[in-house]
Amino acid sequence: MTEITLLDGSIGQELVHRGGGPATSLWSTQVMMERPELVEQLHADYFNAGATVATANTYAVHKSRLVRAGLEAKQAELIRTAIKLAANARDRHGTGRVAGALGPFFASYRPDLMPDVEEAAEGFAEKISLMGPKVDLLIAETVCSIQEAEGVFQGVLKSGADKPLWIAFSVDDADGTKLRSGEPLDVVLPMIAHYRPEAVLLNCSSPEAIGQGLPVLAECGVPFGAYANGFTMITEAFKQDAPTVDALTARDDLTPGAYADHVMAWIGAGATIVGGCCEVGPAHIAEIDRRLRAGGHTVV
Repeated sequence: MTEITLLDGSIGQELVHRGGGPATSLWSTQVMMERPELVEQLHADYFNAGATVATANTYAVHKSRLVRAGLEAKQAELIRTAIKLAANARDRHGTGRVAGALGPFFASYRPDLMPDVEEAAEGFAEKISLMGPKVDLLIAETVCSIQEAEGVFQGVLKSGADKPLWIAFSVDDADGTKLRSGEPLDVVLPMIAHYRPEAVLLNCSSPEAIGQGLPVLAECGVPFGAYANGFTMITEAFKQDAPTVDALTARDDLTPGAYADHVMAWIGAGATIVGGCCEVGPAHIAEIDRRLRAGGHTVV
């Protein structure tokens, strides 16, 4: 059958849950500063569940986010810590890859806040350089507009990094054929053809919306896949400045079995990279791993 790359699931949300403290605008970065052992254990849990990629907890470690707490000078230290914790878990497990996560500059689901392409490229290039040789690949996540994507691609070029790039777009939960900016998803096709990332994905959207958008990615000509979130909806409260995750609620119907049903449908549509995003945990990844192997697929 098919070789499938199995990503991990939620990092940020899962760390917030495990940390047990009050939600802050620093999100999982706060947990990592206070209890780094939770981060390494979470990566280990995903490897044990069958994941072959550990996504380092670098999604929100941008100076533009850290400055709110006066921590911008700690960006390099925090990035090194996040990657070291992921690599430690990988080394203990014996196999796997570490992905350096690149999240939006100021906030998720807010393409209106994205800086111009030149400023974004500078920021992404600096962040990529700080990741250094310890990551096996880069994954730009929750990209909500063409402008955001251009900033990512230009940043990778500016950094001079020779790491594979995967780029993951987030689509509208009501219409998965549109980016969260309102732009049609198919506008990414010429960009993918030009920059030729190693893979293109959909992420941090409802699994139903991803099912709508995935056929568009099938036209990209590069490996494609998806990893959905388990939120009931992205609330307006979460779209305010410096939001905290208590403005979001998790679905109670997205059990490991129900989520795996969506994932297997994506694989049936040609996806070869799958996993989970916010509110999708180790139990979900373990069920996907079980289904893949039962279906004759090879997890790589």
